[in-house]
Amino acid sequence: MISIVTPSFNQGQFIEETIRSILLQGYANLEYLILDGGSTDGSVEIIQKYAPWLTYWVSEPDRGQSDAINRGLKRASGQFVTWINSDDMLCKNALVDHATRFGFDKNIVYVGICLYINTVGNVRASHCGRVHSLEDLVRVSAIWRGGGQIVQPEVLFPRDMALSVGGLDNANHFTMDYDLWGKLLIQGAKFQYTQIPFGMFREHPEQKTHHPLRITESLLKTAAQLITLARCFSEQKKAELLADLHAYNADYQKACWLGTGRLARMGLPRELVTSLRALRNILHSNKAPTPNTSSTTRAR
Repeated sequence: MISIVTPSFNQGQFIEETIRSILLQGYANLEYLILDGGSTDGSVEIIQKYAPWLTYWVSEPDRGQSDAINRGLKRASGQFVTWINSDDMLCKNALVDHATRFGFDKNIVYVGICLYINTVGNVRASHCGRVHSLEDLVRVSAIWRGGGQIVQPEVLFPRDMALSVGGLDNANHFTMDYDLWGKLLIQGAKFQYTQIPFGMFREHPEQKTHHPLRITESLLKTAAQLITLARCFSEQKKAELLADLHAYNADYQKACWLGTGRLARMGLPRELVTSLRALRNILHSNKAPTPNTSSTTRAR
């Protein structure tokens, strides 16, 4: 059995496509669970429409995406699971293609191909990760941010192993999937790349990936935690990997700062630039508005 969990909150624009991409897989031994966080945008009505074909669904306040996924994983009964967010989709025949070509090994995390789609579902690009070890995972600069990252909708993983490592970190709201892959690797899981088109990741303005600084901060913090926990690394290797993260963070922060405007790119001290910007904002806010004497817009 394969279990699919969908965490949902106010994604009424996309959730019906998500649901249909899963229910129309044609995979006989499938269970599908939707955990909605109390949506108010019409999502619940869409979910109710498909309720006869759902294994379980609920709409109630939760503690965020990770909490919803964890509750779904615990309630599920499939040997293999994944979650498909309410703005993403499974590729057509993904589950049947996987089952017939690769089957299932309880110690393997299967990684297919992820298609990047836009708001209306048009394919913009395809992706396949290249993480094979914990060291690959925490080499953020060379591997993860070098195009080798694992995109969550392309993954199918053993449910018991995920639960044995504690599932997702409820306090992690940006890189909970990255953290789970690391904990599975520490537990001894092997990652196998299938080259099967498996998941679709939708790019749109409202998603969390449009907060790159917060995502990077969470990514580096999580990577450091995984390095510290790992027994497969010597103390010397841990120091090397942590230094690599520190160097990447310094470069990333510098690039972000230079991208904030002309004064930063001129190389002026940060304190001076910050003071000049604060002064400019004060002057701008104190500037008297120009009276509008138009007969159509004048206050009456």
